[in-house]
Amino acid sequence: MRMRKKDWARPELAACPYYTDAPQELKGKWQSRFAKEQPLHLDLGCGKCTFLAELAFRHPEVNYIGIDQSPDVLGVARRNIEGVFTDGDRKVENVMLTAYDIEKISAILDGERDQVERIYINFCNPWPKARHHKRRLTHTIQLKKYRSLLREGGEIWFKTDNDDLFLATQRYLEEAGFAIYAKTFDLHGENDPENIESEHEVMFTAQGIRTKALKARMLPLSEEAESAAGQ
Repeated sequence: MRMRKKDWARPELAACPYYTDAPQELKGKWQSRFAKEQPLHLDLGCGKCTFLAELAFRHPEVNYIGIDQSPDVLGVARRNIEGVFTDGDRKVENVMLTAYDIEKISAILDGERDQVERIYINFCNPWPKARHHKRRLTHTIQLKKYRSLLREGGEIWFKTDNDDLFLATQRYLEEAGFAIYAKTFDLHGENDPENIESEHEVMFTAQGIRTKALKARMLPLSEEAESAAGQ
């Protein structure tokens, strides 16, 4: 669902020290925008950042980049992040936000100098029509792009309400050289105390829709397979 334009969002983001509207200029230099260099995680399609805000607050030892296409959504995200950190009496030092097309992520992150340890993809657009499947953030095409950014043994953590997308993503991961090491068709049924809910997760849970989740680790590829993956 498209968010209504928020006239206040862009001015607030322009004044925000942890937002950039020129992510291409930070390619290879993202760590310079954080208080200190430490492991880097991505939240792709971060939305209103109810998930990322709490995650970043709980883990000050990790630097996070939240990416979403909509500045209006990111305006709300900034307020949510500020709220969590202000309530916790901490300054926001381990988060960066940017508005960008995730399909073009290789244009803003360098696989050597911006190495990523973990990618979060929560409740992304399932693009149900077959002709649109290649636009899924977990499609094999996208996963191969993420491979070029991930550190050896890097991980992808994925959550969705959509059964078809969940099943297809398992196939996509295998095709792209990832091994799933944890999987559930009912995340909340497991009562995981480490789980942090996104805004969509809260909404779907209230509707009685179960959250499907998995965690996958990138496997090393042979030179031949790596060559094929880059094509």
